[in-house]
Amino acid sequence: MAVAGRLANIKTRKETGLEYVVSALEIITPFGKKLIKEQKPFFPGQEGDLREEFARTERMMEIASQYKQEVNVLRECLMLIKDNTFTIERSGKSILSTVEIFELKTLLLLMGKIRSVAVECNAPEDFVPADTEELLDILDPDGERLNTFYIYDVFSEKLARLRKEKKELETAIRREQKLRKKELKEEFGIVLTPKFDITLSKSDDRRIKMIEEISDLRRSDEDYVSVTYSLAPTDEVNELIKKMDIVAAETEDEEEKVRERLSKEIAERGELLLENCRIVGALDVTLAKALFAKANNCVKPEIVSEHIVEFENGRHLQVEEIVKRKGGEYCPISISLRDGVTCITGANMGGKTVSLKLAGMVAVLAQYGFFVPCESARIGLSSFMQILIGDSQSIERGLSSFGSEMEELKEIMDNARDRSLILIDEIASGTNPVEGLALTKSIVDYLKSKEYISLITTHFERVTEDEDVVNMQVKGLADVDFDMLNREIRYANRKERIEIIRKYMDFRLAKVDSNSEIPKDALNIAKMLGIDREIIENAKKYIN
Repeated sequence: MAVAGRLANIKTRKETGLEYVVSALEIITPFGKKLIKEQKPFFPGQEGDLREEFARTERMMEIASQYKQEVNVLRECLMLIKDNTFTIERSGKSILSTVEIFELKTLLLLMGKIRSVAVECNAPEDFVPADTEELLDILDPDGERLNTFYIYDVFSEKLARLRKEKKELETAIRREQKLRKKELKEEFGIVLTPKFDITLSKSDDRRIKMIEEISDLRRSDEDYVSVTYSLAPTDEVNELIKKMDIVAAETEDEEEKVRERLSKEIAERGELLLENCRIVGALDVTLAKALFAKANNCVKPEIVSEHIVEFENGRHLQVEEIVKRKGGEYCPISISLRDGVTCITGANMGGKTVSLKLAGMVAVLAQYGFFVPCESARIGLSSFMQILIGDSQSIERGLSSFGSEMEELKEIMDNARDRSLILIDEIASGTNPVEGLALTKSIVDYLKSKEYISLITTHFERVTEDEDVVNMQVKGLADVDFDMLNREIRYANRKERIEIIRKYMDFRLAKVDSNSEIPKDALNIAKMLGIDREIIENAKKYIN
């Protein structure tokens, strides 16, 4: 991963769609989830590292296509992995419990399987866990490789002897109890259960009175309808029990010594195990990125030294999902941005904001090591990215929409530096048009002199008159057959009319001269949505 540093704030990562993509990744392991939360972007100067990251993702995509069955096995192993890092770290300070050692043995078995599959698939070395068979042999001395654990006799000769002695004492106690059980049956006709007890109804006064007089039986339990008597231990049994208690205590001490020794063996390999956990997490994340890229037709961007953002037929994945859910067809966008100011103009339904967000999505995804949703892309790394768009949080703090914009604009200007990517959506639209235009033109003039890529959407026509500003227009309804559109929209309801207009809208961008007239799609849309003809005609007069 790249060095630490803030490329984009939380809002920019959310508005551009980076957070959407990250949340859509099918990351399985706790190690992978931790790694994705800590992911850092790649900055200018780290182009080589980023290309290596893309090469790993590309290789993982190939593996996902060529080794489908093996990848399924790999994902099944990843699903079973638990976070045992705390146990590994604790092994050098404390004696691990039997359950903790069992969980680490399970982890080792899974790591061994992952290693085997990764090697079989010719995965990059970065994703192949180190061999841990030596430690597994210590925890599994019989070599059965079963997902179980027990403090086996083979761990200690003394332990084996103590367990054998304990078993012999248990057998001797059992033998004494069986003998007395037989005597009670022969002498009193009392039949004890295999647990050496008998339960009688409280209404059976005769038998209760008889049993109460037998010294070898004692009351052990009762409820409101019955009473239970158990075989009392004889002197011989009591002596055997004392011996067994001593042996049990010695056995427990010896088992603790075994666990202590095994804990030290684990601690000695702690760094190796923790590194394996990191490798498994990296494998998990890269596999998830590869599968996401494959499922969403994303491509590896070309990383170049010059500061540019260029892509052909890009798709904003979050918007595309919404459009497809509604049964629509997403219109891909192509764009080419370099240092300087580019303005996007067009009607409010023309997708200017989506184009702005898409440019941010492609750039930020690339710098975080993701393939991008385009047919092709060329990206020069930025040192800073920020989007300025409507902020409800600032409004909730008591600021107006304009006040919110100015607050964010100041943050951008304070933090921007060479090779920044600045994305501004319809700034100053919430104030009066005269001041709004003046402020927007002044911002454009300021940004022109900086080595930033600045992309601005605006409805102020005169902003695009500057020859130093690249003017991009949404094609909108320019090439639409309005007779056909009007026939289709005539009998539709309100919701349907909007969707029909959206269907005919061409969201692609076209570069035009700086003094080209902005299309008046707003009037066409207003007319089709039923605004009075007189209002439309008067609006045209004011435009003229």
